[in-house]
Amino acid sequence: MMSQKNLVLEDAQVRQKIRRMAYEIFENNFDEKIIVLAGVAGQGYALAQLLEKELLNISPLQVITAKVMVDKEAPQKSDVSLDMNLDDLKKKAIVLIDDVLNTGRTLAYGMKPFLSIEVKKIEVAVLVNRSHPLFPVQPNYTGYELSTTLTDHVEVVLGKKSAVYLH
Repeated sequence: MMSQKNLVLEDAQVRQKIRRMAYEIFENNFDEKIIVLAGVAGQGYALAQLLEKELLNISPLQVITAKVMVDKEAPQKSDVSLDMNLDDLKKKAIVLIDDVLNTGRTLAYGMKPFLSIEVKKIEVAVLVNRSHPLFPVQPNYTGYELSTTLTDHVEVVLGKKSAVYLH
């Protein structure tokens, strides 16, 4: 049986949320010269790229965008890696980004590489916060708060026609 797909946010709303998140990131990091947007591979990285584009439009910040590779199904059993040299991120402000915050597991494990170097701070940004915390991860920047049950599935589509769906 196919589950019903309900539109939660349409393209214009998703873009508006991303723009607002970019302004919030800039407001909280206006004294930085460089900010690192570390997106979890997949839609988290796509969101990081969209936030980078907005930040470059609205601020003088130099933005480094990194991809965080983490096995979302079994993060404790796999290495968490970056697509760049960790030394390039020392003493920088990091924003760890994913599309959906459900239990916090992916983001908790996604912080692992940054714990081995000295950073100024680590913040968390998500497009959708489902508020089912099992790990002590709270987003600093949230596009949309969505109350769901544990059996619900939130699908984020980012691209030419972005949207958020609830199954």
